[in-house]
Amino acid sequence: MHPFIKFIDLHEGEESKAIVLENVKANISFRGSNFWILIGAIIIASIGLNVNSTAVIIGAMLISPLMGPIVGAGFGLGTQDFVLLRRSLKNLFVSTFASLITATLYFYFSPFKDVQSELLARTSPNIYDVLIAFFGGLVGVIATTRVEKGNPIPGVAIATALMPPLCTAGFGLAIGNLSFFAGAFYLYIINCVFICISTLVIVKYLKYPSKEHLDDKSRQKIRYSITLIIIILVIPSIYLAFNLWNERNIQLRIERFIEEEFSSKGHTIIYKKIDTQSSPNKIDLAFLDKRFSDLEIDQYKNKLSNYQLGNTDLMIRQDTTNLKNLITQELNNRGNTLMQKKQLNEWRRYVQDEAYDPTILLAELKTLFPEMEALSIANHTLPDSSKSIVVAPVMVYYASTPLGSEAEKRLKNWLMQRFQKK
Repeated sequence: MHPFIKFIDLHEGEESKAIVLENVKANISFRGSNFWILIGAIIIASIGLNVNSTAVIIGAMLISPLMGPIVGAGFGLGTQDFVLLRRSLKNLFVSTFASLITATLYFYFSPFKDVQSELLARTSPNIYDVLIAFFGGLVGVIATTRVEKGNPIPGVAIATALMPPLCTAGFGLAIGNLSFFAGAFYLYIINCVFICISTLVIVKYLKYPSKEHLDDKSRQKIRYSITLIIIILVIPSIYLAFNLWNERNIQLRIERFIEEEFSSKGHTIIYKKIDTQSSPNKIDLAFLDKRFSDLEIDQYKNKLSNYQLGNTDLMIRQDTTNLKNLITQELNNRGNTLMQKKQLNEWRRYVQDEAYDPTILLAELKTLFPEMEALSIANHTLPDSSKSIVVAPVMVYYASTPLGSEAEKRLKNWLMQRFQKK
């Protein structure tokens, strides 16, 4: 044998086929402890998805026994052991049904029903998920057939990710969102089928003995069935991958437009919302202290075509009250990552200190100065003694009787303390 062929030969270090088959058959059952381990893993994964904790989700994937019947189905198909195949599929169906019911009940009774990023990641499978399932399954089955199992098995459990999509499907059922359910369950089916197919490939390559000998017609029927299943699963995943690629390209062009036309010119953006899933695409922006004329806004809209964003609407919000409501709503919808918290703090400071609400301020001031009847407050650009431009809040008020110099001094000090500004 050529040294290179020996180097890549999978027969090197192979476990006895009888022992491997015995282990595979032992792992397909979900009676007793295996069933409760599965239920526990499903609940842990659901909690991880609910609180958006990647570490908890990984832990659930490591303890899940779901791989057993899938690998068993692959071995049953590869060795033409149809008793093993039927047992494996039956156990896979039972475990899937039990997992789906458990996840649905958890999310139904959970008080937290926010759609977290870890949940969303399992609702749009594509061709890359097919490749992960297939090659992850190859690695897992190769490790299963070795004398020394090594450490690929935990990695395969994490990479192929059977638990999260199943829990996300339960989440979709619990909140009545069928598109979530369909996307997540499609990902779960992709993982199951392609792990099974990769198992079949390795079983055939290692020449495991067939339990039944089929005629050519039956073998051809099986090949056609497998090919049809692959086509049915792969075509939608390619379409979804293309949509993802197209969406990311649009996102990058929008970010370049914002950077080159606004950020690089010193315009501070305090509100940004991009929607690339609508038609037309939408860009929603608001700025800290820059106000644009209608002519300038029209010019920016015309520039969108320079960035291949012809099917895109640009909205620049300059109404302070409306903007404050938008930002407050955004504060309530955002997540808890460190980067998001930093951005939220900046927005919160804008809501509290920049978007002055004269109605609230007047109600507060009337408790101190009952004679005050109306006021207006906003940021203004003013020259200072060094001839540079500064932004400062200016308040104009109307009182039924003059406040007097001492009262005005108290008012000014109160305002500086209230807004932490000069």
